[in-house]
Amino acid sequence: MGQAKPFEISKQVVWEAYKRVKANKGAAGVDKQSIQEFEERLKNNLYKLWNRMSSGSYFPPPVREVEIPKRDGRKRALGIPTVSDRIAQMVVKMYLEPKVEPYFHEDSYGYRPKKSAIEALGITRQRCWRYDWVLDLDIRGFFDNLDHELLMRAVRKHTDSEWILLYVERWLKAPVQLKNGTLVKREKGTPQGGVASPLLANLFLHYALDEWMRRNYPDIVFARYADDAVFHCRTEAEAQMLKKAIGERLAHCKLELHPEKTKIVYCKDDQRRGDYSNKKFEFLGYTFRGRLSKSRMGKRFVGFSPAVSREAAKSMRSAMRSWRLHRASNKTLEDIADGINPVLRGWINYYGRYRKSALYPIFQHLNCTLMRWAMWKYKRLKGCSRKAKQWLDQVSRHDPDLFAHWQMGL
Repeated sequence: MGQAKPFEISKQVVWEAYKRVKANKGAAGVDKQSIQEFEERLKNNLYKLWNRMSSGSYFPPPVREVEIPKRDGRKRALGIPTVSDRIAQMVVKMYLEPKVEPYFHEDSYGYRPKKSAIEALGITRQRCWRYDWVLDLDIRGFFDNLDHELLMRAVRKHTDSEWILLYVERWLKAPVQLKNGTLVKREKGTPQGGVASPLLANLFLHYALDEWMRRNYPDIVFARYADDAVFHCRTEAEAQMLKKAIGERLAHCKLELHPEKTKIVYCKDDQRRGDYSNKKFEFLGYTFRGRLSKSRMGKRFVGFSPAVSREAAKSMRSAMRSWRLHRASNKTLEDIADGINPVLRGWINYYGRYRKSALYPIFQHLNCTLMRWAMWKYKRLKGCSRKAKQWLDQVSRHDPDLFAHWQMGL
């Protein structure tokens, strides 16, 4: 008989973890191995991973740093683990998540089973009608500054499993490999891009913020999605008091509020008087502000409501430009539709949930791009936007379901 492993980890869970990682896709890590390459020796690779995790000899490789643009023009660093490391993290997540999930706050919506950003937006929309003031919270460099000791203390509250604690600690300490190959040791933070990072971040903020709010300010409601949170207050004074208290609490947890991005907002509508400098806020790709609306009786009024943010619209237009559709003259219109419809449906389902009409200018921009494609592809339409528009209108009337946004009547 073989020697028993010190840690009891199910091979079936490792297999399930692999399937989930494959479904999530994702880029290669420092070893440049893709999921397809990992699958070339799938059974051997999964067995080797299970064997090392079960024996305690698994050490995560460095994470590969990539930079993506932020809304303010700066760059955000993501840490991309290798395929095998993503599977290992998924194994730990599958064991740890059921232990911590029942304790999480009902208004924590980020990266949780059966919770979504749309839910967070919906409850925030309703509360903006009931409460006059919002504290729009921004934690400076949250993922980069998580304190390892405090995080491990939170993990130990929910599990005494040696192997889970061992590997979480090793992931926290795994170095980052920069573009030039330099390895940077990590003393704090958890890399955005890791499979386990969202769960660990939620666990940290559960104790740093959610549970603290429940104990100290049970009558103040809020919605949190990862490190993005809004708090609803009755008065400006209450919002100012809460801002100060949360700032002190986060400092105690070795984090800090962003001084410029954290702001107090007046939810101004037709029922609310007074003029204040901050009358809008952004949350999860939507801008909440006073907007002209129409009641069921046809009466016009100003209500405080969400619509797709300018930054999200800019990001969608940027994505459309990157497709370079007007140069894809080797493709048919059906080919183009098949390629981009999944993305369009995702945008419509998310950003069209509230104030769908705010998406119209974005999709009119896409129609203009399709007109340019037609002028590039068909000689009879070359250089004539009027004819191209007539042609595209005719196609959309004949086949209104061809593009996802045409189903909105555009």
